Amino acid sequence: MYSPVDPVELDKLTEGLENTFRSTLDVVAPLKHKIERQKKLTPWYNDQTRTLKQLVRNLERKYRSTKLEVFHSAWKDSLVKYRKELNKARSAYLASQIEINKNNPRVLFSVISKLTKNQAGTEPQIPAIHTSNDFMDFFNSKIENIRDKIKQINITSSLSSGLADLEQNSVTEVRLEVFNPLPQLELEKIISSSNSTTCTLDAVPTKLLKQVLPDIIKPLLMIVNSSLTLGHVPKAFKTAVIKPLIKKPNLDPSVLSNYRPISNLPFISKILEKAVAQQLCSYLQRNQIYEKFQSGFRPYHSTETALVRITNDLLIAADQGCVSLLVLLDLSAAFDTIDHTILLERLENMVGVTGTALAWFKSYLTDRYQFVRINDMSSSYTKVRYGIPQGSILGPLLFTLYMLPLGKVIRKHNVNFHCYADDTQLFISAKPDDRVRLKKIEDCVEDVKSWMSHNFLLLNSDKTEVLLLGPKAARNKLSDLMLNLADFSATPGSAAKNLGVIIDSDLAFDKHISNVTRTAFLHLRNIAKLRNALSLHDAEKLVHAFITSRLDYCNALLSGCSGSNLNKLQLVQNAAARVLTKTRKFDHISPVLSALHWLPVKFRIDYKILLLTYKALHGLAPEYLQDLISCL
Repeated sequence: MYSPVDPVELDKLTEGLENTFRSTLDVVAPLKHKIERQKKLTPWYNDQTRTLKQLVRNLERKYRSTKLEVFHSAWKDSLVKYRKELNKARSAYLASQIEINKNNPRVLFSVISKLTKNQAGTEPQIPAIHTSNDFMDFFNSKIENIRDKIKQINITSSLSSGLADLEQNSVTEVRLEVFNPLPQLELEKIISSSNSTTCTLDAVPTKLLKQVLPDIIKPLLMIVNSSLTLGHVPKAFKTAVIKPLIKKPNLDPSVLSNYRPISNLPFISKILEKAVAQQLCSYLQRNQIYEKFQSGFRPYHSTETALVRITNDLLIAADQGCVSLLVLLDLSAAFDTIDHTILLERLENMVGVTGTALAWFKSYLTDRYQFVRINDMSSSYTKVRYGIPQGSILGPLLFTLYMLPLGKVIRKHNVNFHCYADDTQLFISAKPDDRVRLKKIEDCVEDVKSWMSHNFLLLNSDKTEVLLLGPKAARNKLSDLMLNLADFSATPGSAAKNLGVIIDSDLAFDKHISNVTRTAFLHLRNIAKLRNALSLHDAEKLVHAFITSRLDYCNALLSGCSGSNLNKLQLVQNAAARVLTKTRKFDHISPVLSALHWLPVKFRIDYKILLLTYKALHGLAPEYLQDLISCL
């Protein structure tokens, strides 16, 4: 196969390969239309169980009509056999669903909720009154309205000279000029390790593509490497299918604003993005271009490491008798309003991407199209003028690079901060009598808002939250504190959700633990309803997916929590162990936990602290955690 010498040939080669895949698939496995019947409540009901049920009913009718003992005995025996087979089919079905969705808790929860008739957990259906074009028009108009609002803000306010100088003085000297072609083994590794998700635009299902990979790896390698060396993304890779995803299960599914657009991209396009992302991340890490306090989508970084550092700083301030103001900033559709021209300038000047590598990103961002598909109906195609695809591989990484100057804007005010993707947290500590220092956060938020608006990002005042933390006596001295944050006034609240953890003013995590306990018991009740139909191995998968994961999420923050709070979590673990092993209520639980090799909750917290400490000592943790460790 020849190597494309220009972008036009690369587009033709990609389109030709996809057409070959489709035509071959049509010959081997032609598409057949089938009338979809309403889903049954018992999806494990199969031909064998149906046959056995018919036999049971026939024997029952014969016995009732003849009253002969031979038919009565046969009826009872067939009924026992039918029930055993039905339970066996149910167990097999549940095992297959758990195995298929073991890496997708959202889908798994929806499946379990349907089987247990728990309507609260089922995925809301998109009402038939809304068409795909309705969603497409809404998503487009939403972004246009946000952009118009930002333009109005920029007309009435200009970027201060200090903020403008910050960006002008941020030019890097290192350069990333080209992307290196991939060896065949590296591409095979990327494809094999990727999730087997299939998009409507894929020519063949991803699972099938992986099975025949040895036969098609050569043309795929040619397309990927040609894209990297030519600095061009094939047209076929720049179309996205938008799936409207409801933001929260309890929201009204008939309201369009309750949905967010998630981009589904062709599998091979995501492989190409992953190849670029790996080289870009390596370059960023090697040249230390990342923002130190940006924890989103970086190796060794997580929501937990971010919250551990923030909580550590807040607790130290409280120990010194200080109060702290924590401001949680929220952005409106941050990924969708990004300006492509500004992003490319930032890649070139602040990141050092030039030459063919920069040309690749220009190609990636230009001439992109998207459409919404719901209920087997597609909307009209629209051109993507702003933003980066949510659901793409490169999207989160490009967003963090777009936000690079923000750290310097905040540091200018001597305010502490931490970012996780588009979630930004500002915090400042001072003695309760030093209101002047605490009020510095107002000027900081004002500059942050100004910088964001000039970068086409809109601060959402309705969802921005403020907390006053520290000793209760010190907080009482500031009970009348009112902040003027940019264009709105804010009174500190008592608790707020931050990166999945509810933080309260005392840093006692009472509300967080109560929320975890309530949610865990909800899942545990659902698991208990299915326990008799599950093997121990499958039941344990569900317990780890829905219970243990919640007990362990950010549990490093719970070190030092009160015994009563930890006991609430321990009761959840004990109940999970009883459900899993079918242990009676009043039997001693310690031997059961030991047999399962489960550490009690308190020791799981201690283990997490020790693990983070070990990682910080051995360069496997973020720099901001390593800074907290001092070796004697």
